[in-house]
Amino acid sequence: MPRRDFDPAELGPQIYPLLNSVVVPRPIAWVSTTSPTGVDNLAPHSFFTIAGIDPAVVQFTSVGEKDSLRNALATGEFVVSLCTEPMLEQINATGTDYPADTSEFDAVGVTREPSLRVAPPRVAESPVALECRVVATQVFGSCTVVFGQVVHLAVDEAVLRDGRPAIDLLRPLARLGANEWSTIG
Repeated sequence: MPRRDFDPAELGPQIYPLLNSVVVPRPIAWVSTTSPTGVDNLAPHSFFTIAGIDPAVVQFTSVGEKDSLRNALATGEFVVSLCTEPMLEQINATGTDYPADTSEFDAVGVTREPSLRVAPPRVAESPVALECRVVATQVFGSCTVVFGQVVHLAVDEAVLRDGRPAIDLLRPLARLGANEWSTIG
């Protein structure tokens, strides 16, 4: 089979669309933060995963310096809400570049729900929220990986089966390459 070779050193930032197209599907962290001035930010991050379980740690990557990153670094807190099929339009809309003094919650009509252990709000429409405190960051060029210890996990009882979240009830979204999305099933 003929292959095309790519040299990451030659591609530089142009490697981004290639990696996005082959590391699939990717779960999405719908990250909410609150700025030091009290503005609630909400943005999807498709570089997201579990980093540890004892303690429970998740990570998301900010490609460039976004409000999510600035706020998480300034306050030390963030919330990850699960991205679900019914919320696709709002999730996509919160990925737009809003000014730092504009709350995406208000701009796209997403309902805030108070968190139990951190200041940033949860997304009320999402069935799962991970309340996190920043424990570390790692910079790789223009990207910053933010590690957050999960200090509280809130799960809607409607998505539980036998005491754990059921994938068919969660209906999570995932990112693929370009502007492509994936569902379960």
